[in-house]
Amino acid sequence: MSDILKNPENFVVKVSRKSVVKALNPPQEPFSITLSNLDLLSGRFPVTYLYFYRKPESDNLKAFVDALKSSLAQILDHYYPFAGQIVQNPKTSEPEIICDNNGALIIEAHTDTPLKSVDFYDLNETLQDKVVSVEPDFPTQIQVTEYSCGGMSIAFTFDHALGDASSFGKFIASWCEMAQKKPLSCIPDHTRHLRARSSPNYQPSLDQNFVRCTMEEIQIMPMNHISLKRLYHIKASSINMLQKLASGNGVKKTKIEAFSAYVWKIMIGSIDQRHEKCKMGWLVDGRERMGRGENLMSNYIGNVLSVAFGEASIEELKKGSISDIANTVHESISKVNNEDHFLELIDWIECHRPGLMLAKAVLGEQVPTLVVSSGQRFPVTEVDFGFGRPLLGTVYTSIPRVGVGYMNQRLSAKGDGSWTVSAILWPEL
Repeated sequence: MSDILKNPENFVVKVSRKSVVKALNPPQEPFSITLSNLDLLSGRFPVTYLYFYRKPESDNLKAFVDALKSSLAQILDHYYPFAGQIVQNPKTSEPEIICDNNGALIIEAHTDTPLKSVDFYDLNETLQDKVVSVEPDFPTQIQVTEYSCGGMSIAFTFDHALGDASSFGKFIASWCEMAQKKPLSCIPDHTRHLRARSSPNYQPSLDQNFVRCTMEEIQIMPMNHISLKRLYHIKASSINMLQKLASGNGVKKTKIEAFSAYVWKIMIGSIDQRHEKCKMGWLVDGRERMGRGENLMSNYIGNVLSVAFGEASIEELKKGSISDIANTVHESISKVNNEDHFLELIDWIECHRPGLMLAKAVLGEQVPTLVVSSGQRFPVTEVDFGFGRPLLGTVYTSIPRVGVGYMNQRLSAKGDGSWTVSAILWPEL
């Protein structure tokens, strides 16, 4: 710990070069892609995936960046929306993707700080506008930062309208395959075919959980003191212990259900006493449900996400065991983790267009809420561009305002079953 910088102001990152990489063989004429209904639910937030690497054997950053640009130009042929622009359609008042090969932005930077001195726990001072920078003119941007020890980081930042974690994971994995001259394991599906049924129909409960909103409403949402950005490492033995505690009556709970139950129980000690209830939420990927379990949508590029919510009283959570709370978690997720829910959600959005849609809880106007996202399938050790596997892979958000707490779990780069958890929390939690 003694090596970590005591003063974050001493961690200075200087940009040395910016360049735009375009697809080698783009579509002959620009064309637009209309966002699907579920794309409108995910908003226009920037999403960043961040990886740190030890010093490459070649010790030639320029050669590495040149190789990165070359393979990026090739993979953009297959993921051409990622080289486009996202603009507001004046007729529909909704964003759309213009596939015009505007390009992806590559930022090259360096710092005189070694990796061992970077504070990976307190991310507020470490990353924003340093290792991660966001330029709204480019839906896809990559920052490569070299550290004084020779190590490096790569930050991949995407506009959420391009897709969700599954989409971005496919893009990054395909790019790595291209860089290593391997055959592509994914042929991306850019059809964005998730449209409403001819006679839209949905349960009234969707009106209670989702709302149409504007960017202005998103920008002024109450922050509820949720401002601390943290990174945690959780040993596999701890996760397995939680899973054992959460499983009972011969029913084995998933690790994310067990982890959620534990977090929900300790969360009550951090909440303002005037609240009698609190919520947890879970991001649910609908690809398997919409594909009816046949993997038909595994290569779909776009957003296929919903949010499941569970609500409980403080008293229930105090008295309940980890197993009891895990049952509530499982039941809450099950209500959303089915094809009917996603079909109805698409219909609900259709009936409330135009505009952006959000879960009401995310706007921070309900009881204290913490949302958990599982990145169990997101590539970590696989993010190898030919110069070695990462030491650390995580997700980061540069969103200035957020109305709910957020935790994102993924397998650590150690490959031993442990987790890396990125979080945005209120101080008491």
